[in-house]
Amino acid sequence: MFNKTVGTLPSRDEIGAKYKWKLEDIYAGENNWEEDFLKIRYLAAQLTAFKGTLSQSPARLLQCLQLRDDMLSLKNKLFVYARMRRDENNSEPKYQALTDRAMALGTEVSAAAAFIVPEIIAIDERELAKNLKQVEGLGIYKQYIHEILRQKQHILSDKEEELLALAEEVAHAPTDIFTMFNNADIKFPSIKDEDGHEVELTKGRYVKFLETRDRRVREDAFHALYRTYSAVKNTLAAALGSSIKKDRFFAAARRYDSCLAAALDDDNVAIDVYDNLINTVNKNLPLLHRYLRLRKKALKLDTLHMYDLYVPMVEMPKKHIPYEEAVKMVTNGLKPLGEQYLQNLERAFGSGWIDVFESRGKTSGAYSWGTHLTHPYVLLNYQSTINDVFTLAHEMGHSMHSYYTNMTQPYIYSDYKILVAEVASTLNESLLIKYLLGITGDNREKAYLLNHYLEEFRGTLFRQTMFAEFEKAVHNRIETGGALTAQELCRIYRELNVKYFGQEVIIDDEIDMEWARIPHFYTNFYVYKYATGISAAASLSKQIIEEGAPALERYIGFLSSGGSDYPINLLKKAGVDLSTPKPIEDAMDIFGSILDELEILI
Repeated sequence: MFNKTVGTLPSRDEIGAKYKWKLEDIYAGENNWEEDFLKIRYLAAQLTAFKGTLSQSPARLLQCLQLRDDMLSLKNKLFVYARMRRDENNSEPKYQALTDRAMALGTEVSAAAAFIVPEIIAIDERELAKNLKQVEGLGIYKQYIHEILRQKQHILSDKEEELLALAEEVAHAPTDIFTMFNNADIKFPSIKDEDGHEVELTKGRYVKFLETRDRRVREDAFHALYRTYSAVKNTLAAALGSSIKKDRFFAAARRYDSCLAAALDDDNVAIDVYDNLINTVNKNLPLLHRYLRLRKKALKLDTLHMYDLYVPMVEMPKKHIPYEEAVKMVTNGLKPLGEQYLQNLERAFGSGWIDVFESRGKTSGAYSWGTHLTHPYVLLNYQSTINDVFTLAHEMGHSMHSYYTNMTQPYIYSDYKILVAEVASTLNESLLIKYLLGITGDNREKAYLLNHYLEEFRGTLFRQTMFAEFEKAVHNRIETGGALTAQELCRIYRELNVKYFGQEVIIDDEIDMEWARIPHFYTNFYVYKYATGISAAASLSKQIIEEGAPALERYIGFLSSGGSDYPINLLKKAGVDLSTPKPIEDAMDIFGSILDELEILI
């Protein structure tokens, strides 16, 4: 998809239409976007007429909530379109402006709706409970209102809520600054690839370079990437430090003891869940060290460096996997999820849901997104590797979760919590790798896939838990009056790498800067959910394969539940109890058994 002679990325116009998402399904043209922009302002004006009246009658409360939902769902549609247009090419000023306008409107909308929660809190709880049972239509909001009352002590007056809503746009600045730097402004040098050709380093190609058997290429890519970030380390430290101060501000404003408590309370999760994850993973670090010793042996290296951690331990012939073949692999791998699921998956693959290839200015990485009023969308930067096949399966897990939720739930419960968001995606990866292991008769390919499976655990369970420890440490640093200079961030990050990788890996100086390129650090205490997600997904995929229909029915019920209950409860209904360390311990047992199997083959 790019000129291999000069190694430059294609422009978006050079990408074939069948490999680009159809955002026209959201808005046929920007005139329609502008019409909805004005409509949202009209709805916001209508909403303010309800201010001070919600206690007058349950009918009045219902009308207000329904109007608020209509306004917010339309606002989300507006923002998603603008932001995904910007993600096509972050250097395009037109869509930078459109996104900024959508964000500013979002602030207006949040401010207009800020009175609702404080007024609900002011209504007598017994009266609310009676009305939820007796007033037609109001019962839909039972979980929503229960959640408000649960968080009552952290909800402020309507004036204070309005001020916090108005502050959201400014508070988003650190994330916006990092996003624009990391996707539009940062430029990496060229390096020589395996064939000696000068190729521009990009974030998408960096992953591919780290997987090459040519150690010189791995090392060159590693040094080039981190030296580029290091050149602006003070700027990036200021951005991340400001983001953490923003977390502290909102946590304190809402009367939480810590940023961690504030973040976890959104999911109604106890801090013990977070600490159990870290403690359980820490106790099992000898398993990771054992895996690293096997990696060193398999690669026939005297020393293992940070740039040696992603290359497959088993050498396989170079395999270029066309996107169409990846689609077939994913479809076959997900057959245990049933015929209806596969039909929905086929619709997604054939109907412009997915933006496939990397192009100049396009947002890096991958995500699934959408709104209650549209089908989901997936952004990829497909590089034709087996990792990209798993990324496709992962993001389609997110999309199917959203699709089932949107088909089943009203808008108020369409936004499922992040704690459960990574379960469907990781389960898809688990099923895909089981399928691929089942169809191969080649021990080398089997070893390659087992290595990939172990890498999923290392990258998700171990790595994301290390990230979670880093987040806890840097937030604590700010909360106790400390400063977060670039040097301090690098020191904390290095100490964690030393602990996690032990004596098995040379901790190269450049890795100290890795914190500077992790977008998730700008969404506080998010990454631990990847680790709990892979643990839950491993259990659920095992249940689906072993139990069949009953487990599948529970799982589809989980996908269809959205945010209609607390995440811990939804997972319990599906068959996993994250309130105990057991799912993490079970995941470690799976990691150990896969490692046993791979040690026999290598």
